[in-house]
Amino acid sequence: MGLSIWRGKFTKSSGKIVLDRQSKSGGSVEISIDASSIDFGHAKMNEKARGDEMFNIAKYPVVTFKSTVLKYDGDKLAAVDGEMTMLGITKPLSLTINQFKCLMHPLHKREVCGADAHGRFDRSDFGMNIGLPRFSPEIKLAIQVEGIRAD
Repeated sequence: MGLSIWRGKFTKSSGKIVLDRQSKSGGSVEISIDASSIDFGHAKMNEKARGDEMFNIAKYPVVTFKSTVLKYDGDKLAAVDGEMTMLGITKPLSLTINQFKCLMHPLHKREVCGADAHGRFDRSDFGMNIGLPRFSPEIKLAIQVEGIRAD
């Protein structure tokens, strides 16, 4: 609990999502995030976040997430369990899918899917201990993703 709640975002990420909606049990999610793209909307906070007390981008430039299990509700993706690696430490992370929708894109003439997901983790589990115990270690994730079906 601090004086205010800081909200940040990463502006550079990439990934691959493979869905197996027929078997409702398969698929995978792999996400790679450029840690230097952290943006809190405040230049000094961004600089601090990129330093060695927080994301330490010189030593750990990438944050990754790799799924272990995809969970479906009917043919819609409902949750993804996996492992996140940040600051050289890998820990389990579960994501709940709030919304999932696919449709044929009118310009690309291929299926596109979008999702809204959320998850939580403690930054201290990854060794990001700056400001503890005064400031909460809990990080709330809000993830929006859109993907276009590969040929």
